[in-house]
Amino acid sequence: MPKMDTQTILTKVSDFMNTRVPFQQLLGFEITEFNPARGELKFQWKDELLGNVPQRILHGGVTATALDTAGGLVAIAGMIDRLEDPSESYLMERLSRCGTIDLRVDFLRPGRGKTFIASATIIRSGNKVAVARMELHNEEGTHIAFGTGTYLVG
Repeated sequence: MPKMDTQTILTKVSDFMNTRVPFQQLLGFEITEFNPARGELKFQWKDELLGNVPQRILHGGVTATALDTAGGLVAIAGMIDRLEDPSESYLMERLSRCGTIDLRVDFLRPGRGKTFIASATIIRSGNKVAVARMELHNEEGTHIAFGTGTYLVG
């Protein structure tokens, strides 16, 4: 199997998530930043994401999913960065074992806006577990929610 450098891996994983993960496509998520220091995704408002119809507020589950996805991005990027010249098969095996262990979401304001940006930074990146801090803002910079996620990465 051919070996890949970290940036090539991050690009391939990002492309895969942007084009081949059905739930992310349904929600309209687009990964815009994916590296060991920061993960970010954006999505546009659409009526299908309504949680509170009379007030036209983003569904809390969409908020939690966006935060979880951003946290997972930065956790996975840290894991990939620690791998030394991995083969594609080894990388796929490692990625298949990644997942969310714990997620905490604090909702600060109603989810209103045209564009939403979920970002994450790493708090701790270990061989087996990573912890990330996430935030969701709208296009005006209004802080809608924040969260902490713990991820299995090894």
